[in-house]
Amino acid sequence: MNANNNGATTLPRESRLVGCSSDEEPGAKTMIFSQNEIPIQLVSNRSSEFMHRYFPLTTIDSWNDWKWQLRNTITTIEDLKKIMKLSDKEVIAINNLKGRLPLRITPYFASLIYDSKPTNPLRRNVIPVVEELLTSRSEQSDPLHEKESSPVKGIVHRYPDRVLFTVTQVCSNYCRYCTRSHSVGRLDKLGRQDFEKAFGYIASHKEVRDVLISGGDPFTLNDDTLDYILSNIRRIEHVEIIRIGTRIPVVLPQRVTDNLINILKKYQPLFLSLHFMHPDEITEECAKACNKLADGGFPLGSQTVLLKGINDNVPVMMELMHKLLKVRVRPYYLYQCDLIPGSGHFRTTVRKGLEIIKGLRGFTSGYAVPTFVIDAPGGGGKIPLLPPDYVVEHNEEHIVMRNYKGVLCEYPEK
Repeated sequence: MNANNNGATTLPRESRLVGCSSDEEPGAKTMIFSQNEIPIQLVSNRSSEFMHRYFPLTTIDSWNDWKWQLRNTITTIEDLKKIMKLSDKEVIAINNLKGRLPLRITPYFASLIYDSKPTNPLRRNVIPVVEELLTSRSEQSDPLHEKESSPVKGIVHRYPDRVLFTVTQVCSNYCRYCTRSHSVGRLDKLGRQDFEKAFGYIASHKEVRDVLISGGDPFTLNDDTLDYILSNIRRIEHVEIIRIGTRIPVVLPQRVTDNLINILKKYQPLFLSLHFMHPDEITEECAKACNKLADGGFPLGSQTVLLKGINDNVPVMMELMHKLLKVRVRPYYLYQCDLIPGSGHFRTTVRKGLEIIKGLRGFTSGYAVPTFVIDAPGGGGKIPLLPPDYVVEHNEEHIVMRNYKGVLCEYPEK
């Protein structure tokens, strides 16, 4: 790994492609090592091809350095045009993002989409289209009203026994349907005093037994900062479990280092809530990162957002759930897309989510069936939903249910 003394939270506002030979085909004529010199176990064939072409002066050690990946994130339309052909919708959207969720893509994730079509599900995840600029009356910048439930900076206390702790507003990739699109990417950092006030709030509320660390993405913080946060939370006696919400295995698997694992191990019980939205995200590198985390002793759960034209059918969702289990990630929640501004082109009907759950339940193992939830607008919290035709009749005598094959089954109440 290349040494880097600067913390990962110091992030450049502009990115650049390293070693480009021309704007038309950057890096195409500059090669510093041949294919047979690439250690396949470190970089997949697809990533190595992308790296050769667009980062030809970069070593494998640099490519596998998560800090190098963050320093070279793609944040401008000029850099994006160097690696892929953009559609008119994408160009208009990117040129009109002022005040909105910014563009940010790691080189690793760019290697998964650089030769894709505009309809590619992974591409749609990170590259805005013009529909994102359209807002309906039902959409709000903070649809879950997290600000109203925030007693101190960084803390959201909505449920009785747990708090959300947003420790950063930075992600390595910005998902276009992000619930916190109103705040992430704004670089409104928490200072040491903010952290201490947050720790103090948790310590003074003895009903809090569960702390979910989120953001942004907590794993974009450097190891020392993570250690500082986790150690202060863990020393609070009434906190029983710590959870961390992250998309790092999907968009920046290089971040899952031995040192990160060793830090996390000190603060068990610690659970990781990962975020997957399509089976194509589970690459060789992603699988390796997930297995490494599982080997470290951390239970892994996945939260998936239901997205129109991306994962809103049973075959794609079933493939995703099966692939998750193969890399030791338990499907947890399937979310109805939140009502953030410009998300209309992503949102399905609630009925579609119920159809997908019905198409999974009974047709695959129970471990592969997530709970379908709506995070209620206005801060109502997560509400689980099941297809309504499971229960046909329910009275004091019995309950009549319909199973996954449509067969009626009766269970006595007395």
